[in-house]
Amino acid sequence: MILRHAGELDRLGAELAELDKSLAQKALDDPQVKRLMTITGVNATVAMSVLAAIGDIKRFSSPQKLVSYFGLNPKVRQSGDKPAYHRRISKQGRAHARSMLVEAAWVISGVPGPLRAFFVRITNKGGKSMAAVATARKLAVIVWHMLSKDKDYTWSRPALLQWKLRHLELTAGHPSHRGRRQKGSAAAYSKKAVREAEREMVGQAEEA
Repeated sequence: MILRHAGELDRLGAELAELDKSLAQKALDDPQVKRLMTITGVNATVAMSVLAAIGDIKRFSSPQKLVSYFGLNPKVRQSGDKPAYHRRISKQGRAHARSMLVEAAWVISGVPGPLRAFFVRITNKGGKSMAAVATARKLAVIVWHMLSKDKDYTWSRPALLQWKLRHLELTAGHPSHRGRRQKGSAAAYSKKAVREAEREMVGQAEEA
């Protein structure tokens, strides 16, 4: 019985590894995935989930349309002549992609950059949960502009991006560079000076 269960676990593990490999290969072949990965905090899983939900970005005539599609737009309540007020997000639209954007927002909250500054500002007003949703909403707006204009994220960290892409290559089954004298472009991120220089650059943007 134990051996049978162990065999089933091994088989399941092999199937999951093969699935990860297939997804990584597809991600590497998709320039839009790489484009969204220029956003610090967005990995291949988040990028692929968001892109799968969006399809053709031309379906959305404005960033607000995309925000609404993901269900990240706050509900508005208004009664008579009283001012309108916003409540929690509508949660309509693509739930999985929305959760991926919120997950990315939590990652962003821990790394330097303009988006973290936004997260902190909203946290001071309404708490971290509200800040995560608001940052996810801002991410959706940024994604719309990036895909509509074929532009990478303004505050991309090149060495970090190469590091993320290298890990994706290894998952996809590309050969390892370990032991070789000439290392790949992702090796720059292993150097403390490079990491600190990039963090300082986005940190200055955060302060601004």
